[in-house]
Amino acid sequence: MKRARMSEHSDSSTACRSCGAPQLERVLSLGRTPLANALLTAEQIKAPEETFPLDLVFCPACALVQITETVSPEKLFREYFYLSSFSETMLRHAEEIAHRIIGSRQLNALSMVVEIASNDGYLLQFYRRAGIPVLGIEPATNIARVAEERGVPTRCDFFGLRLAETLYAEGLRADVIHANNVLAHVPDLNGVVAGLARLLKESGIAVIEVPYVREMIDGREFDTIYHEHLCYFSLTALDRLFRRNGLVIQDVERLPIHGGTLRVYAGKDESAVTPAVLRLLHEEGEWGVDDLEFYQGFGGQVESLRAELLSLLSKLKSEGQQIAAYGASAKGSTLLNYFAIGSETLDFVVDRSAVKQGHYTPGTHLPIYPPEKLLAEMPAYTLLLTWNFADEILEQQSAYRKGGGRFIIPIPDLKIV
Repeated sequence: MKRARMSEHSDSSTACRSCGAPQLERVLSLGRTPLANALLTAEQIKAPEETFPLDLVFCPACALVQITETVSPEKLFREYFYLSSFSETMLRHAEEIAHRIIGSRQLNALSMVVEIASNDGYLLQFYRRAGIPVLGIEPATNIARVAEERGVPTRCDFFGLRLAETLYAEGLRADVIHANNVLAHVPDLNGVVAGLARLLKESGIAVIEVPYVREMIDGREFDTIYHEHLCYFSLTALDRLFRRNGLVIQDVERLPIHGGTLRVYAGKDESAVTPAVLRLLHEEGEWGVDDLEFYQGFGGQVESLRAELLSLLSKLKSEGQQIAAYGASAKGSTLLNYFAIGSETLDFVVDRSAVKQGHYTPGTHLPIYPPEKLLAEMPAYTLLLTWNFADEILEQQSAYRKGGGRFIIPIPDLKIV
């Protein structure tokens, strides 16, 4: 039985993070879980872990899906274990959008590109190579150092209206601001979007990527829910948030990355809104983006997946099969902890990130090794926790697969490959 302790580093909210409406409707409760990226050392697994409530709710007033608990950003992000550059998929994704924006916005040495939560410089490096001035904003001290060593100027701070005002006073005006998979992480949504508006030039554009709530619901992607992800967006909820803070969404794309992503382009010119935005807003109205009923079946879908996966793993263990896991990810932490899958089922976890290796998974205390451990041990099956990078990982692990190893992909549909 794992030990846990309560924490003073969080607050529960009964009001919407976006519009402030007081009435929030419960969608799903995942109980109390440890922080998904709080990997442990060998010494730390001997002590009780902090756990926090993980409850998903819906705001009928503005359609924002969100969790109720806010863990201190200082606790979550000052030291961080995720480096974007370890994923070839993420690097290709970043390079493609950088080159596209450079061309479409005709950026040059007089331009300025800013990224919020710039991580290790994985995106801004492509602008910098093209001779375009950049600034990264990254709160994790260890990762900001990596970016600086790579030659990407980085300010180690949390972004919001306060920092935007400081940068504005220093004379910074942005032609482009990127914010990839960060808007869901911030407690003060309105402050961040107001900060974007302050920092953008009149003709500037903010390019923002968020996981799409429709894909989360339809694909049973409950493992997207963890304490770093405070919000789960539809275009409708985003549109209302941005308009409240002086920006309009001018264009939108739906991308397959991370199990389903919205990429929105926001600026100050209302006349630049494209038909794509209007079409998706209409489509969301048709499927019930404002209706609690659309979200209420999600819990049942998650329980169905839980029964399917546990049944499969139990069968394999009863046959004497060795099972490992791939990906010491936040997604994996949510799945393992909520489904109560630990060392009784899995022998170890592997991950490409060197900063994770040698640690243990939160809650389940599984040791984390380099991917080479799969070839050394040759477990019959490996549970792919980072299923959102399945194609990349299956290709990288071709030797393991040729040796007879098979991957269990749990989401969106349970399958063995």
